[in-house]
Amino acid sequence: MSEHPDTPVTRSHRKTLIPIIGVVLGMTAMAWAAVPLYDLFCRVTGYGGTTQQVASASGRVMDQTVTVRFDASLSNEMAWEFSPSQTSMEVRIGETGLAFYEAYNPTSRPITGTASFNVTPLSVGGYFAKIECFCFQEQTLQPGERVQMPVTFYVDPDMVDNATTARVHTITLSYTFFETEPAEAAVVPSETAARGG
Repeated sequence: MSEHPDTPVTRSHRKTLIPIIGVVLGMTAMAWAAVPLYDLFCRVTGYGGTTQQVASASGRVMDQTVTVRFDASLSNEMAWEFSPSQTSMEVRIGETGLAFYEAYNPTSRPITGTASFNVTPLSVGGYFAKIECFCFQEQTLQPGERVQMPVTFYVDPDMVDNATTARVHTITLSYTFFETEPAEAAVVPSETAARGG
């Protein structure tokens, strides 16, 4: 068998192909990183109505109130039933509120879901703080299981100091559940030891 000679044309193709492969790999890496970076940007800034996650309640509660409305939806492929347990509540700005959403799995199989969320008006995202929320991790419902899922939140008093948000009197908190693959369960060390592994 004869080998292909390393001609100037072959070298030229190789010189062109290597940068093209580099560009394609670079674009793939950037596309893969874009979603988590955008998500981080939204969570830090509240951009697009993304709410904030906080560790504790507000240190300041005002007399001024705001009405929080609750909205729920499902992606097309999600087989759950999902709705807010209350349509709205009035809370003082800075006061900790507790609301519930109800989810039900009417199917004969376990279904795991993850909730995406935002608030409207979008400008309030940076001032809507969640202390605890079912949306912080995936949820798995067994066949026929019905659960109440809580969200603990407050509206940051700094909202009234911002000219854009100072006159907001109603905030809508929205969740959409998507079906996801459950995270793989880790093997418990004691079970491994019991099996002699």
